Amino acid sequence: MDLILWRHAEAKDQEGPVPDAERELTSRGKRQAEKVAEWLREQPLRDVTVLSSPARRAQQTAQALGLPVKTKTQLGVGASTADLLGAVGWPDHAGAVIVVSHQPVLGRLASLLLAGSEADWTIKKGGIWWFTNRVRQDETQTVLRAVHCP
Repeated sequence: MDLILWRHAEAKDQEGPVPDAERELTSRGKRQAEKVAEWLREQPLRDVTVLSSPARRAQQTAQALGLPVKTKTQLGVGASTADLLGAVGWPDHAGAVIVVSHQPVLGRLASLLLAGSEADWTIKKGGIWWFTNRVRQDETQTVLRAVHCP
């Protein structure tokens, strides 16, 4: 399984009565999402599933790929690592799953996958961390394949 954690791109600050979930990408954020989407389309991914937080900024980031996007409430602001792992089916899902979500949960999941425990690691706005799993000598291993920022 390939698991790509993609933090939503730069969004407008929350102003006045606009709910956090309705914040949109800035012009810079749209460019960030396009650059990362272009990079992702060049990668050898198979059977790609795109999952997104319901937050508008995450939806806009995911839509830059030009693939169907499934919205999962478990990926929203305030999600836990267990929420994300359950939503994506790690490590048993076939193919690739691209998850567009938020900090701090994306950084915490990256830490859990690489170090075995949750810590507050940072994934930059618009950035991706690409993990895969494999079995070697009857041992399941998690591999960090790439980190890419816009």
